[in-house]
Amino acid sequence: MKVLAHTRSLRVSARTIVLMFGVGLLLIGRVVMAAEEPPEVTHDGLHLVPDSEAAVAYTKPDADFGIYDRVLILDCYVAFKKNWQRDQNRNIRSVGRRISDDDVARIKSDLAELFRTVFTEQISEGGYAVVDQPAGDVLLVRPAIIDLDITAPDTNDAGRTYTFTSSAGAATLYLELYDSVSGEILARAVDRKADRGYGNMTWSNRVSNSQEAKRMLRGWADLLVDGLDEVHGKGGD
Repeated sequence: MKVLAHTRSLRVSARTIVLMFGVGLLLIGRVVMAAEEPPEVTHDGLHLVPDSEAAVAYTKPDADFGIYDRVLILDCYVAFKKNWQRDQNRNIRSVGRRISDDDVARIKSDLAELFRTVFTEQISEGGYAVVDQPAGDVLLVRPAIIDLDITAPDTNDAGRTYTFTSSAGAATLYLELYDSVSGEILARAVDRKADRGYGNMTWSNRVSNSQEAKRMLRGWADLLVDGLDEVHGKGGD
């Protein structure tokens, strides 16, 4: 797997980073989902960033992001909202239209691939190279999309069906930034986004869902690029 291949290149063990990632995701993700007041300092010493563009953001107090000119993106972990598949299938009588385990796996894979594509495009357009090897000037990005809630997903049903909804759905981005050589965690952010949903009923299918997913992902990628621009003194008046 690409994730394991990349993390083996670090000077800390892959298991350590996975455990840190999992603990942080559970703790900070729980705060965002429950709308609780986030702690000022995390379990691993990151400090809360006031007035962040993201819902919750933390950073290492003495982190120097100005040294990073390139970015390494690990594979995006994707998790649906609890009981999403069961809730989608509750009122569907046709077996062929129900969300199967294969559908769930396909959507996760497609979204993870879309994440890499969109983030690579936006970061590259921002003037930062996206690479596949760690180095002293490389910032490692470890992403996850959690609590994914797609309102009207396409299935592999051969029959033509039409679903009209006022929103494509919502998702939460969980992002951690590491020094790619040492494996030291530098920042963590959690942000929730939903389809714009103007209240108009629109036909939802794989194409429209993908378009909304791209819009959400571009917004998140732009936040990362804006942060890099800020520490590099770009875009200022």
